[in-house]
Amino acid sequence: MTERETTRLVAWSRELRQVHERLREALAVARDSVAEGTAGEAATRELLLYCHGFCAALDGHHQGEDRTLFPAIAAAHPELRPVLRSLEQDHSMIAHLLGGLRNAVERAAPPEELDRHLEGIAAIMENHFRYEERQLLSVLETLELAAAPEEVLGPL
Repeated sequence: MTERETTRLVAWSRELRQVHERLREALAVARDSVAEGTAGEAATRELLLYCHGFCAALDGHHQGEDRTLFPAIAAAHPELRPVLRSLEQDHSMIAHLLGGLRNAVERAAPPEELDRHLEGIAAIMENHFRYEERQLLSVLETLELAAAPEEVLGPL
Protein backbone atom coordinates (compact mmCIF):
# COMPACT_ATOMS: atom_id res chain seq x y z
CA MET A 1 0.00 0.00 0.00
CA THR A 2 1.39 3.40 -0.98
CA GLU A 3 1.51 6.36 1.38
CA ARG A 4 -1.23 8.06 -0.64
CA GLU A 5 -3.51 5.02 -0.32
CA THR A 6 -2.85 4.89 3.44
CA THR A 7 -3.67 8.59 3.71
CA ARG A 8 -6.98 8.10 1.83
CA LEU A 9 -7.94 5.12 3.98
CA VAL A 10 -7.24 6.93 7.23
CA ALA A 11 -8.99 10.03 5.91
CA TRP A 12 -12.45 8.43 6.27
CA SER A 13 -12.15 8.55 10.06
CA ARG A 14 -10.96 12.16 9.88
CA GLU A 15 -13.73 13.03 7.41
CA LEU A 16 -16.39 11.64 9.76
CA ARG A 17 -15.05 13.61 12.73
CA GLN A 18 -14.91 16.79 10.65
CA VAL A 19 -18.48 16.37 9.39
CA HIS A 20 -19.72 15.74 12.93
CA GLU A 21 -17.96 18.91 14.10
CA ARG A 22 -19.48 20.97 11.27
CA LEU A 23 -22.94 19.61 12.15
CA ARG A 24 -22.38 20.53 15.80
CA GLU A 25 -21.46 24.05 14.66
CA ALA A 26 -24.54 24.26 12.42
CA LEU A 27 -26.73 23.24 15.34
CA ALA A 28 -25.10 25.89 17.53
CA VAL A 29 -25.82 28.55 14.89
CA ALA A 30 -29.47 27.43 14.69
CA ARG A 31 -29.77 27.50 18.49
CA ASP A 32 -28.14 30.94 18.64
CA SER A 33 -30.60 32.22 16.04
CA VAL A 34 -33.48 31.01 18.22
CA ALA A 35 -31.97 32.55 21.36
CA GLU A 36 -31.45 35.88 19.62
CA GLY A 37 -34.72 35.73 17.71
CA THR A 38 -37.20 38.51 18.08
CA ALA A 39 -40.65 38.88 16.65
CA GLY A 40 -40.79 40.03 13.08
CA GLU A 41 -40.54 38.83 9.54
CA ALA A 42 -36.73 39.24 9.25
CA ALA A 43 -36.09 37.12 12.35
CA THR A 44 -38.47 34.44 11.10
CA ARG A 45 -36.72 34.33 7.70
CA GLU A 46 -33.31 34.05 9.41
CA LEU A 47 -34.53 31.26 11.66
CA LEU A 48 -36.03 29.44 8.68
CA LEU A 49 -32.71 29.68 6.88
CA TYR A 50 -30.62 28.38 9.80
CA CYS A 51 -33.00 25.62 10.83
CA HIS A 52 -33.67 24.42 7.29
CA GLY A 53 -29.95 24.50 6.53
CA PHE A 54 -29.15 22.49 9.64
CA CYS A 55 -31.96 20.00 8.96
CA ALA A 56 -30.87 19.52 5.35
CA ALA A 57 -27.23 19.04 6.35
CA LEU A 58 -28.00 16.48 9.06
CA ASP A 59 -30.47 14.62 6.82
CA GLY A 60 -27.94 14.57 3.99
CA HIS A 61 -25.24 13.22 6.29
CA HIS A 62 -27.42 10.37 7.53
CA GLN A 63 -28.71 9.52 4.05
CA GLY A 64 -25.14 9.28 2.76
CA GLU A 65 -24.18 6.99 5.61
CA ASP A 66 -27.24 4.77 5.10
CA ARG A 67 -26.83 4.63 1.31
CA THR A 68 -23.04 4.31 0.94
CA LEU A 69 -20.99 4.11 4.12
CA PHE A 70 -22.92 1.57 6.16
CA PRO A 71 -23.29 -0.98 3.32
CA ALA A 72 -19.51 -0.76 2.73
CA ILE A 73 -18.83 -1.30 6.43
CA ALA A 74 -21.31 -4.20 6.60
CA ALA A 75 -19.62 -5.87 3.64
CA ALA A 76 -16.13 -5.48 5.12
CA HIS A 77 -17.13 -6.10 8.76
CA PRO A 78 -20.30 -8.24 9.01
CA GLU A 79 -19.85 -8.40 12.78
CA LEU A 80 -20.80 -4.70 12.91
CA ARG A 81 -24.25 -5.18 11.37
CA PRO A 82 -26.03 -4.86 14.76
CA VAL A 83 -24.17 -1.58 15.40
CA LEU A 84 -25.12 -0.31 11.94
CA ARG A 85 -28.79 -1.23 12.51
CA SER A 86 -28.73 0.71 15.78
CA LEU A 87 -27.20 3.72 14.02
CA GLU A 88 -29.82 3.50 11.27
CA GLN A 89 -32.56 3.46 13.93
CA ASP A 90 -31.00 6.62 15.38
CA HIS A 91 -31.12 8.17 11.91
CA SER A 92 -34.82 7.40 11.69
CA MET A 93 -35.49 8.89 15.13
CA ILE A 94 -33.46 12.02 14.32
CA ALA A 95 -35.33 12.40 11.00
CA HIS A 96 -38.60 12.30 12.94
CA LEU A 97 -37.30 14.97 15.35
CA LEU A 98 -36.12 17.11 12.43
CA GLY A 99 -39.61 16.84 10.94
CA GLY A 100 -41.04 18.20 14.19
CA LEU A 101 -38.58 21.09 14.09
CA ARG A 102 -39.42 21.85 10.46
CA ASN A 103 -43.13 21.91 11.28
CA ALA A 104 -42.53 24.20 14.26
CA VAL A 105 -40.42 26.59 12.18
CA GLU A 106 -42.97 26.66 9.33
CA ARG A 107 -45.81 27.56 11.69
CA ALA A 108 -43.63 30.21 13.39
CA ALA A 109 -43.68 28.53 16.81
CA PRO A 110 -42.42 30.62 19.71
CA PRO A 111 -38.66 30.59 20.39
CA GLU A 112 -39.09 28.51 23.56
CA GLU A 113 -40.74 25.71 21.57
CA LEU A 114 -38.11 25.86 18.84
CA ASP A 115 -35.37 25.68 21.44
CA ARG A 116 -37.00 22.58 22.98
CA HIS A 117 -36.96 20.93 19.55
CA LEU A 118 -33.31 21.87 19.03
CA GLU A 119 -32.39 20.74 22.54
CA GLY A 120 -33.93 17.31 21.93
CA ILE A 121 -32.17 16.97 18.58
CA ALA A 122 -28.89 18.08 20.16
CA ALA A 123 -29.09 15.43 22.89
CA ILE A 124 -29.89 12.56 20.52
CA MET A 125 -27.43 13.79 17.90
CA GLU A 126 -24.54 14.05 20.36
CA ASN A 127 -25.20 10.57 21.77
CA HIS A 128 -25.43 9.22 18.24
CA PHE A 129 -22.18 10.89 17.11
CA ARG A 130 -20.26 9.67 20.15
CA TYR A 131 -21.50 6.10 19.76
CA GLU A 132 -20.81 6.14 16.03
CA GLU A 133 -17.28 7.44 16.56
CA ARG A 134 -16.55 4.87 19.30
CA GLN A 135 -17.80 2.03 17.15
CA LEU A 136 -16.62 3.03 13.69
CA LEU A 137 -13.54 5.29 13.71
CA SER A 138 -11.04 2.44 13.89
CA VAL A 139 -12.93 0.61 11.12
CA LEU A 140 -12.91 3.75 8.97
CA GLU A 141 -9.13 3.93 9.23
CA THR A 142 -8.88 0.75 7.14
CA LEU A 143 -12.08 0.91 5.07
CA GLU A 144 -11.53 0.85 1.33
CA LEU A 145 -14.25 2.90 -0.27
CA ALA A 146 -13.97 4.54 -3.67
CA ALA A 147 -16.44 7.39 -3.34
CA ALA A 148 -16.48 11.13 -2.87
CA PRO A 149 -16.72 12.33 0.76
CA GLU A 150 -19.93 14.26 -0.06
CA GLU A 151 -21.56 11.08 -1.35
CA VAL A 152 -20.56 9.12 1.75
CA LEU A 153 -20.97 11.71 4.54
CA GLY A 154 -23.28 14.34 3.10
CA PRO A 155 -22.88 17.84 1.73
CA LEU A 156 -20.89 19.22 4.66
